[in-house]
Amino acid sequence: MSPTPASTVANLQRRVDNLQRQLAERTAERDESKAKRDEALAQQTATAEVLQVINSSPGDLAPVFDAILDKALHLCQAAFGALWTYDGEYMHAVAARNVPLPMVEFLRQGPHRPASVVQRALIDGAPYDQIADLRLTDGYRGGEPIPLNGKGIPGQSDPASIIGRWRSPS
Repeated sequence: MSPTPASTVANLQRRVDNLQRQLAERTAERDESKAKRDEALAQQTATAEVLQVINSSPGDLAPVFDAILDKALHLCQAAFGALWTYDGEYMHAVAARNVPLPMVEFLRQGPHRPASVVQRALIDGAPYDQIADLRLTDGYRGGEPIPLNGKGIPGQSDPASIIGRWRSPS
């Protein structure tokens, strides 16, 4: 028995629908891969730029800290932020950009003993790497800083720095 025109059209429609679904999946995969590639390229570019500052500023860490914070703010699309270091007892703000006046006053009163939950967790060696959507955390609304734990840097496994950055509410 030969297929009827209606069944042939239905089979063709199913095949078209299946191909469209596959195309949509591949397009989404491609877009995700492009986004990951672009993010990795931006991070590599920022790293290269910071390394250039390090090479051009032997013995002077201020421009290095400024470059690190500038690149972090750009990558995070943050309106302002601060970079902190920890000396074993105190947190030191070593760079700041576009921070509100109350934060400027707070930074000027430093150095500070670690007080926030994130700062204490960093000092205790908590493994912070990335928070997927900081807007969903209490720390985002409260301006909690993001710790940098030196992951992936040979010989450096202890926490060393914190980047604090905040986005303006939209």
